[in-house]
Amino acid sequence: MSLRVYSAFVQCCGNAQSGAKSWKCLNLSQLCHLGQDESPSVWCNTVVKEAHSTIWAFIILNMSRLAVIGIPADRRLCGKHYFHMAGEKYIEAVAAGAKALPVLIPALGSDIDLPSLLDACDGLLLTGSASNVEPHHYGGPASQPGTLHDPNRDATTLPLIPRAIAAGLPVLAICRGFQEMNVAYGGTLHQRLHEVQGYLDHREDESTPLDVQYGPAHEVLLEPGGCLRKIAGQDRLHVNSLHWQGIETLGRDLAVEARAPDGVIEAFRVAGAPNFAMSVQWHPEWQFASNPFSRALFAAFGDASRTRAVQR
Repeated sequence: MSLRVYSAFVQCCGNAQSGAKSWKCLNLSQLCHLGQDESPSVWCNTVVKEAHSTIWAFIILNMSRLAVIGIPADRRLCGKHYFHMAGEKYIEAVAAGAKALPVLIPALGSDIDLPSLLDACDGLLLTGSASNVEPHHYGGPASQPGTLHDPNRDATTLPLIPRAIAAGLPVLAICRGFQEMNVAYGGTLHQRLHEVQGYLDHREDESTPLDVQYGPAHEVLLEPGGCLRKIAGQDRLHVNSLHWQGIETLGRDLAVEARAPDGVIEAFRVAGAPNFAMSVQWHPEWQFASNPFSRALFAAFGDASRTRAVQR
């Protein structure tokens, strides 16, 4: 809020009618967009005899808030009821790693008002999940029986991703989110990467403890001049690997950021995006605080989200 807008606020409070019988909340975002000669309409629930402009009141009105990062939820059947949910590790990584306010976005598909959602969020985190993107979205063959899908999440995220990036929201996509972003930009997927000749088995061993499943599995080589190499300050990382699917063809306007030793694309960015727009196939959210690169990645995402929150 500028000093001009703050002065208009104080003047408006001072001019409030003494006979006011009701009140409504003052929308500071509306104040910030006042024209040069406009003044806001403010109602008070008590008589205001005099309003004083002080630097302390100005500071309070300009206190920074946490950036709001939306997390699209999975829709899952738990018992006899459906729930919209996201893994705690992603929520914690946003709250403590990006130092932002995580807010779950229900998987309502076309029932979500995207303009309102984009206006409410300062960033977007696309999480991993046990479900796969339905292959009809990218012209793939039908999945094998027993494959878990989440059509409600697909219907929510696939139209959301390109609109969020075009609107300038910072976006970080992980695992399923990485695959969603590729599909949203017209790319295709291998559904069973381990069965494709020439590729390694990128799946985890589900019989082992979680710390082993999420432990370092292989190196990724970071592309020269890429954003991830700048964040990492080095040319390679050791990452975990817990995915069946992989990129077959890279979507339009996407640029490779990292590859596994077998050539599989492990990270990409949206080339020409107006803000941070990064996807990784591995899981940086897992025990992020103990991994220097993961801390740096979520810090960069949080910085971009806070910058957008201040600028809009």
